[in-house]
Amino acid sequence: MSAPLAERLRPQSLDDFIGQKHLVGKGAVLRKMIESGRVPSIIFWGPPGVGKTTLANIIANAVKAPFYKLSAINSGVKDVREVIDKARNSRFFEATSPILFIDEIHRFSKSQQDSLLHAVETGAITLIGATTENPSFEVIRPLLSRCQVYVLKPMEKKDLEELLHKAITEDVILKEMNIRVAETDALFRFSGGDARKLLNILELVVSAETSAEIVITDQKVTERLQENPAAYDKGGEMHYDIISAFIKSIRGSDPDAAVYWLARMVAGGEDPAFIARRLVILAAEDIGLANPNALLLANACFDTLQKIGWPEGRIVLAETAIYLATSPKSNSSILAIDAAMSEVQRSGNLPVPLHLRNAPTSLMKELDYGKDYKYAHDYENNFVKQDYLPSQLKNHQFWEAQSNPSEAKMRELMRKLWGKG
Repeated sequence: MSAPLAERLRPQSLDDFIGQKHLVGKGAVLRKMIESGRVPSIIFWGPPGVGKTTLANIIANAVKAPFYKLSAINSGVKDVREVIDKARNSRFFEATSPILFIDEIHRFSKSQQDSLLHAVETGAITLIGATTENPSFEVIRPLLSRCQVYVLKPMEKKDLEELLHKAITEDVILKEMNIRVAETDALFRFSGGDARKLLNILELVVSAETSAEIVITDQKVTERLQENPAAYDKGGEMHYDIISAFIKSIRGSDPDAAVYWLARMVAGGEDPAFIARRLVILAAEDIGLANPNALLLANACFDTLQKIGWPEGRIVLAETAIYLATSPKSNSSILAIDAAMSEVQRSGNLPVPLHLRNAPTSLMKELDYGKDYKYAHDYENNFVKQDYLPSQLKNHQFWEAQSNPSEAKMRELMRKLWGKG
């Protein structure tokens, strides 16, 4: 039985690699490193099927380094230590450090990631990790600080076209067939920028054909996929479409739709932490000051999931999703911080007014740091008018209350204190 098409076409060198020109194109940063033979520890962050594993293999071949591979799904601390010991023992004098590739490194626990630290610090191994999740959230800071992070992008249409042509004309099996591509829209849409998925779909369509000439059409691709449905693809287009529908349903105050899309993700085996993290962001971005308790509940949901796990965690997610969907909505916080950041970009580092500066030394006091500052609690209602913004931005307003009961109270208080709101 022959290997799958995606495996048969796996590139062995940078010249065969399709896509990621910003990293491995002529003169690009990663290509220069590989060609120099000096490669640091790396985290590849990007969606599935864009070449993370392939690049790790190419790097090992190019720098002639021993290559070890672990999957975070089924490896423990013991496995990590055993591989590190093997890597140390396989290195001779000034030879290139062995490469340890860890697929889905975001699934490693803190203790598993800790077990890598010393080997990475001392150069006993060069770590290459692959993750589909933001490494800032999923990789411990000490390990992340010792790695270069490179972002891999979904394949563009021209990359998919090049890969499709390569498969039909160069693969040892497909090039012997009479294949004609009449339409590509469905192929490219369902692949979602994932090279492996494109090749899997192509192989699925071709394998079902019995005629002498195999014609690829949008209808044929769609029919074949409907006959072989994947209810939920955590790495593909449907993953992003369903989380988008989930978030937009909550933002649109539809609890029924929110629970339905949540059920689709739960049934498909989505990572609960991914869902919970999105709920925390939504609580701050879309509900915000209209109901500050939403952020507290979303954060409690995230913490509770870590404690109780699955399948009971689905109940906590459902409770939170319904609460957020039925909460009043406001995006005044994100509008305020974005407006303030735009002002910072425009006006630069304006000086802090002297009366607001800290004065821990006598010299600073002599320079009038902190002079004339009015301590709010010394005044009636714990408030006194004074300037808190740089003089160039005096009376500038970034936050504007929106039309909901919670912010109406805030607006009224600001009008009472400042005459604005």
